[in-house]
Order: sequence, then C-alpha cells, then structure tokens
Amino acid sequence: MIFFDVLDILGTVAFAISGALSAMNRKFDLFGIFIIAFATAIGGGTIRDILIGNTPVSWMQNTANIYLIGGVTVLSIILRNKLDYLKKSLFLFDTIGLGIFTIIGVETGIQTGIAPIISVALGAVTGCFGGVIRDILCNEIPVIFRKEIYATASIAGGICFMVLYSFDLNHNIIYISTAFLIIIIRLLVVKYKVSLLLFTIRDRNTIE
Repeated sequence: MIFFDVLDILGTVAFAISGALSAMNRKFDLFGIFIIAFATAIGGGTIRDILIGNTPVSWMQNTANIYLIGGVTVLSIILRNKLDYLKKSLFLFDTIGLGIFTIIGVETGIQTGIAPIISVALGAVTGCFGGVIRDILCNEIPVIFRKEIYATASIAGGICFMVLYSFDLNHNIIYISTAFLIIIIRLLVVKYKVSLLLFTIRDRNTIE
C-alpha cells in the first residue's frame, strides 16, 4: 500500500502542476491559479468518491492534500520561467496524472467490490474529470470531448489493469504496466496525430 500512497501523491502533484500551468497560461491571478490547480488535482477523485458513497470525500479527510497542492502551486509559480514550452509541460504532467489517477480509480473500484467494467469506468472518471473541470473553469472545450484520444487511453489502461489483476500478478507490476501503457498511448497518438472520428451536422443553408 506504500507504493499506492506514493502514486496518489505523484498523481496529485502532476495534476496540480497541470492545473497551475493551464491557469498561468491564461494569465489568472494567484487565487485563480490555486483554484484551478486544486480543482484539477482533486476533481476526478471527488466525483469518484461521491459515486461510490465515500463521504466525506478523501481530500476532506486528509488535509495534507490541500497543503501539498498549495505548495506545488507556489513552486509552479516560482519556477514558471524554468518550465519552458508551457504547452509541452502541461501535456506531460497531464498525461502522468491521467495514468496514475486511472490506476487509483480502478484500484478503488476493486477494493469497493464493484463489477470490473464499473471499476474501469471509475478509473476513467478519476483520471479524466479533473481535467474536465480544469478546462471548463478555463473556458475551454474539455480535451476529453475533442478529437484527441484521452478517455480512450484511460479506458485502455483500466482494461489492462483488470486483465493483469486477474492473473494475480504483483500489484507494483500492475501499477507500473498500466501507467506505462496509458502514457505511451498518449504520446504516440499525439506524435502521429491519431484521433477518433469527428461527427458534425451539415448546415442545410449551405449551397452545394
């Protein structure tokens, strides 16, 4: 469980940095940067806890997360000029957070005793919805709803987790393999510009 706790901390840090970078990229003030970092880091986990009836939600029971996110936010601001290419940094930390929080969500589902397919869905909620909240607060269309493969990578990681778990492998191997798969999928689809199909409704007023 120590490794699981480490993953939780790393995921929180990664998503907090992702949120802080996103807010700074849009010239938010100090309070705005903290709120975006906080919402990104705890958003998915909060929705997960509410869905499974785990209340008060985890960050309300462990206030260390609030101090961790606050510290990470301050460091992100101080080191903002060291984080060259904000968009690349944002993508990297967002991808790491997605991989780690997907694992935490699936593991939580297993510990709760819910069906495997729901555990995978819980992993996707935990991994993706912090980013959804971040994008909404930043007045952006959430990346999960755009052509870029995001939720699909999380779901693929969740399925990988359940398959490896069914073979009763060491948990650390399962965690590392799942996170690695999600990160690799995200890197490859962006590098090679792979995307899901987009569907639009044709404008009937357009003259053909």
